[in-house]
Amino acid sequence: MTSYQYIESGLDNVFIKGLSPVVDDEGDEVITIPFVAALHAEIARGIVTRNGAIRGAELRFLRTEMGMTQAELAQTVNVEGQTVGRWERDEFTVDPTAETVIRRLAGERLIEAFDRSIEELVGHVQAPTRDEAINIQVDDGGYRLTAA
Repeated sequence: MTSYQYIESGLDNVFIKGLSPVVDDEGDEVITIPFVAALHAEIARGIVTRNGAIRGAELRFLRTEMGMTQAELAQTVNVEGQTVGRWERDEFTVDPTAETVIRRLAGERLIEAFDRSIEELVGHVQAPTRDEAINIQVDDGGYRLTAA
């Protein structure tokens, strides 16, 4: 079993370990990903609890998983509608206060039993940014966030 880079999420830093390829009807090896909603919740956990600023693609992932438009998210964090698009294109960094609210909102909407305090999320936002992969292990029919 190798590590599978899950680019279908729209992120280039998500890797899943523990998936076994299967052979399709044409004899090609393919990867099937079960329980995509659970996987996306674990990716959200990796984004929300990681130290450093959220990247644009990660913000887009969280926003779409929450089922929000850019305008709806902008209204929620009290910014102009175009601002969210600029954040998602990495034209500007996300305002730290808005990022804290987005992390909390994503945690509440996407992660079961999310219990991170505002103070803890502020600490993640203020920590130095590191370009880290989000590593996920297939575990007993589910997914689990792992260290590198």
